Amino acid sequence: MKNHKARKICSFTYICNRFYQSLITLAMKALRFITFLLLIILLSPDIQAQNKNIVRFAFLTDLHISDVATNAEDLEFSVEDLNNISNLDFVIFGGDITEFGSDKEIAHSHAIISKLKVPWYIVGGNHDSKWSESGCNTFKDVFGYEWFEFERGGIRFLGCNSGPNMRMAPALVPRDAVLWLDSVTRSIPPHQPVVFVNHYPLDEAMLNYTTILDFLSRNNVQFAMCGHGHNNRTYNYKVPGSPNTAVTPVIRGVMGRSNLRAGKAAHGYNLVTIDQTAATITFHEREGRQTKAPWHTLKMLTPPPAIKTTLLFDYQDDTDIGSGAVIDGNRIFWANASGVIKAFDIPSQHNISKSSNQNSGVGSSAQPLSSSVTSFSSAGLKNPQPAWTFRTGGKIFSTPAIADGKLVVGSSDTYIYSLDIKTGKLLWKYKATKSVLASPTIHKGVVYIGASDGVFRALDLKTGKLVWEFKDVKGFVESKAWVDDSGVYFGTWGSMLYALSPKDGSLLWSWTNHKGRGLSPAAVWPVKANGKIFVATPERMTHAIDAATGTELWRARGGRESVGLSPDATTLFVKTMQDTVFAYRTDVAQADKSLRKWTSHTGYGYEIAPSAITSAYGYVFIPTDKGNIFVLNEADGSVAGIIRFSGALINHILPTGNRQILVSSMDGRVSLQKLE
Repeated sequence: MKNHKARKICSFTYICNRFYQSLITLAMKALRFITFLLLIILLSPDIQAQNKNIVRFAFLTDLHISDVATNAEDLEFSVEDLNNISNLDFVIFGGDITEFGSDKEIAHSHAIISKLKVPWYIVGGNHDSKWSESGCNTFKDVFGYEWFEFERGGIRFLGCNSGPNMRMAPALVPRDAVLWLDSVTRSIPPHQPVVFVNHYPLDEAMLNYTTILDFLSRNNVQFAMCGHGHNNRTYNYKVPGSPNTAVTPVIRGVMGRSNLRAGKAAHGYNLVTIDQTAATITFHEREGRQTKAPWHTLKMLTPPPAIKTTLLFDYQDDTDIGSGAVIDGNRIFWANASGVIKAFDIPSQHNISKSSNQNSGVGSSAQPLSSSVTSFSSAGLKNPQPAWTFRTGGKIFSTPAIADGKLVVGSSDTYIYSLDIKTGKLLWKYKATKSVLASPTIHKGVVYIGASDGVFRALDLKTGKLVWEFKDVKGFVESKAWVDDSGVYFGTWGSMLYALSPKDGSLLWSWTNHKGRGLSPAAVWPVKANGKIFVATPERMTHAIDAATGTELWRARGGRESVGLSPDATTLFVKTMQDTVFAYRTDVAQADKSLRKWTSHTGYGYEIAPSAITSAYGYVFIPTDKGNIFVLNEADGSVAGIIRFSGALINHILPTGNRQILVSSMDGRVSLQKLE
């Protein structure tokens, strides 16, 4: 009996287990089916369109609605096509909506555009405003506005009419739109992505384009979209120098094709997809009803944070400055393109240590930066007056050097000058036979400097008398030589790099990259570390040369004319022409996988400034031709931030100790700043 009951219990348990297993199996199948359905739904265009990180819009421009029937047909076809695209957020019309700006043409175009099922935004072009029979009133009355601002997916979209209003002239954004743009760009957070739309490219075709670029540079502008040219093409608009703080020093431009079939296979427009997750912007031309492969792709810009600095000295010269500034004690010195050498005092109670070396790492004669420098205050920033000035007879592009109370600099008037740093009194001058554009290096009481006359000279610092000269220089010299006890190293515009004996000027060796003179190692300031001389040439190549023999040890692609060393000389920094900085080990004799320490994609854009790279305080300072200083972390190359200094090329950046840097730019600004 008991066994019978036990068998019943076992059978019941078995049935229950099978039942539960069946339920679990069904549940798993149901879960897989639901997951499959969810994936289909999530991957559908409609859901993707709702993804806040993806914004997709159509850009139609140059419709030219008129009595020509095909123009209106092309717009009808495009509107019908747009209404069948399910993952579209909105449509932007980029101007020249009509051919002659007539009331009839405006009404006709509005009637067709109003058939769109998605939101749309519109700006006028020159054809809408130049011949307007209503005096540019009907366009505003019918479409409701002359500029727009809206936000989608966290991206701000701005657009305005281009003009000219009623008079034949280049484009001119109307004054009221300019005031609106000034106001709105001030209100947008610096890091919010912005897209700007105008009918015209932001170049000389628009009379007030510099003002528009100036305002837009305040913001994180991803690109500026335009029409007018009827074809797809790209631009890079360089923001001119201005008092505004530029978040975007170069604004990328994109022109869209005309909607007309004229000259094309069919009517068409552009589909623009901004994917903030992938950080990409893609442009597809849609011709007829076919979407082509992307014809242009951009990486989304994320501007680095601004490095906070305290101004300790700031001065705007009345002419260009094509060389670096230097400092000694409480006095700053520089020379300008008018040939004037200037000395400015900083309040003596806030002076800087005298040990800040003017060779700034160029030559082993440079000493470590002092850590005993005291802080400056902002006193005396307003209207500083020079302690003294000294005028030469020509433009100066030579960065001065200071030693033993003497300032030495070259001038295009063919002279090398030595001045007393306290009084500005001329101590001596030495005449070359052509301009002296090179920067002097002072080493153990001797001035080493090249010129444009095919001669490199060593002069006694105290007397200015010739110590020796090397007369076989091919091409002229504009750079600063690296000098130590082993050699004097400099490049020329004759495709040559020379090594001379510092004692008698005899040739130790010469090296050439066997390229034309335009690709010479001439603008780069050579640096030396671990028995190697490093230069980068305009052929976009970095070279490591044995300092003893002149034999090339390795070379690597990238770089142009801007290099620098870490304070301990273990790392070489190289700036490339497009966004990227490389860091190389200096102790590797041959190129191998361990050579490069890091690569930094900074985002500075196209870049050709030859100014040397400097490093201090755990940072690497990257000068650019657009007036910005990119500050990288020395350890890994990550972008610590940016100093938006001016609108022109940055000259030499001199670290002066106590987290301070002395900077000059080609538009005449000189500033001593402390990193906070």
